[in-house]
This record gives sequence, C-alpha cells and structure tokens, in this order.
Amino acid sequence: MGTVKTLHVVGYKNSGKTTLVSHWITVLQRLGMKVAILKHHGHGGAPELPPNHTDTVQFLKAGAISTVVAGGGMIQLIQQKEHLFQELKALAASAEPDVLLIEGYKKEAGDKVVLIRHEKDWAELKSLSGIIKVVNTEEIFADKMALDNWLQEWVQEAMTDETI
Repeated sequence: MGTVKTLHVVGYKNSGKTTLVSHWITVLQRLGMKVAILKHHGHGGAPELPPNHTDTVQFLKAGAISTVVAGGGMIQLIQQKEHLFQELKALAASAEPDVLLIEGYKKEAGDKVVLIRHEKDWAELKSLSGIIKVVNTEEIFADKMALDNWLQEWVQEAMTDETI
C-alpha cells in the first residue's frame, strides 16, 4: 500500500462539512479512487449505538470492551476505549484507500480545508495549522465545480509529491 493522501475538512457546526465530504467522495470515486472517512463525533458523548435488542449492545452491556461484527463484506467495530488520533487514522486507512478524508479533528496535524459560515468563524479558526484552503459555506452550494477542480488538483499534487 502506498501513502494515503489525507485531507481534513474542518469548521463549526452546520458549516457544510458533511455535505462537502459526501460530495467529494463521489468526485474521488469518479476519478477511480477509493475513499475512507474518519469523522470526529462532535455532538458530545458517544456515537449512537445499534438498537438495544442487538447482540452487539447486549455484549457491551454485559461488560465487553470491544465488539466486532462481520458479514456481507462489512465490518462494524465498537470499542469502549479512548483512541489517540493516530490510531484512528491507521484504523481508517486499514481499508487501503487512496484518499482519507477527515471530518473534524481540527487541532490535529494535517492539510486542512476550513469551512466558514460567518466572519467570526474565521477569526477563531485562522490560527489552525495546515490550512491549505478556506471555503465560504455558500461556495459549497454555488460553485461545486470549482471546489471539485481544486480537489482534483490537490490529489494530483499529493500523488506527484508522493513519488518524489
């Protein structure tokens, strides 16, 4: 496996992160690339579990610290553990994607696209490390083609840098 090209998409709640990342998955797939996602659950607390009647939840309630469910070519992993960011990146990259898009984790190192809804957002986010593009939320809906072209150039540049 070669180096995975990694890009963070960061911004505050309702800035369009999920909309842009979802769209970029389709763009990258059209370019023949495999895409993995690492998303920070920024809503407080743990991510939502499967329904209570499932075996997975019964195992967790009984005290299991980890459950892995596999079937139909899919794997579901739930762990009761505080992960370090690098471990999570490695887990997401274990599927051997060409590109890893990270939604959130704005304070972690890496190339970042910052989404801005309000001017005050930029005042608070401009000190982040690794910013390579700033996007006003309206651009996501008004000019997706320009953003798609930028992404394609970034991927090609990342691939070129990787071979040097």
